[in-house]
Amino acid sequence: MAAGLGTRMKSATPKHLHPLLGRPLVAWALAAVRAAEPSPLVLVSSPESVAELASAFPDVEVAVQEEPRGTGDAVAAARQALEGFEGDILVLAGDSPLLTPEAIDQLVDEHRHEGAAITLRSIEPEGHRPYGRIVRGERGELAAIVEERDATPEQQEIRELNASVYVFSAPDLWWALGELGTDNAQGELYLTDTIARLVQEGRRAVVYRSPDPDVAEGVNNRADLALAASLLRKRILTAHMLAGVTVVDPETTWIEADVVIDPDAVIQPFTVLRGRTVVRSGAEIGPHVVAVDAEIGQGATVGPFCYLRPGSVLAAGVKAGTFVEIKNAQIGERSKVPHLSYIGDADIGEDTNIGAGAITANYREERFDEKQRTVI
Repeated sequence: MAAGLGTRMKSATPKHLHPLLGRPLVAWALAAVRAAEPSPLVLVSSPESVAELASAFPDVEVAVQEEPRGTGDAVAAARQALEGFEGDILVLAGDSPLLTPEAIDQLVDEHRHEGAAITLRSIEPEGHRPYGRIVRGERGELAAIVEERDATPEQQEIRELNASVYVFSAPDLWWALGELGTDNAQGELYLTDTIARLVQEGRRAVVYRSPDPDVAEGVNNRADLALAASLLRKRILTAHMLAGVTVVDPETTWIEADVVIDPDAVIQPFTVLRGRTVVRSGAEIGPHVVAVDAEIGQGATVGPFCYLRPGSVLAAGVKAGTFVEIKNAQIGERSKVPHLSYIGDADIGEDTNIGAGAITANYREERFDEKQRTVI
């Protein structure tokens, strides 16, 4: 579901398209879901965001929630796209970037093992979260989910919270959505109210307690976005280190999700690697380096205080040194750009040394909108 207006972001950009470590926010949830190989995969959007989401994710079918009438209505908007589908339907919020493929597999496995109409994931975080409370019956069975705004003081003390990840049997989901009403604090159709309706009908509802409360962290504002970035950054860095990359100071290093780093590369403090940057084995990057969509060859050294802009390709053994900026340029093997230089739109051959203060200037005098390449 990615139809929320995201008003708490206080932004002209739809919440689900805000960038998060190199991807739009909603792309993180989609990546986790894709690992389960769902078919079809439907993204529910507001009318304002449908064109952008359809363009950003051409492999996903986009359904439109015409009016913001709540999460239940958002899921109902996907019904036409799921016409004739009778299997299990996974439902989750598009602002859940910390969800993992493993968490989805656990929930689906539990649902099928229990033969349930609905299986949901719950968490018990240490601090307060504005999430729905899991209300249980006398025998500990799931009875309902009560949203925080509608909870009594006693229910607000419940520590088990709804993680907003569900697996429904398709027939049970469509029946329960048809039974929803708007008698609640927000006057909306709550997806969570389907649980009480299914339980009242004697249909099996199961809770899977999550061993990791972080997977349910959602994003409602920019503070949440920064927290999610911090948690995801730690995951990314840990994965690289376990794969053989030396990250000297993880606290000051930012590496986006699609960066590729080979084993035995060394990342020094205050380094930022963005986009589809590639770092080959034996390269040493930093400190104080930013690389965006760049390729850094085997054994190359970059920094300190170096900026590699998109299209920079450094071959094996290249040195790009202090206060150097390179953009859309090919630097040949063992060549050096040691300090205080700008190299843009250039091809520099092997074993070349660019002296301090050198630049490549590429505009044609008669046509300032057209660049030519400098070849050295």
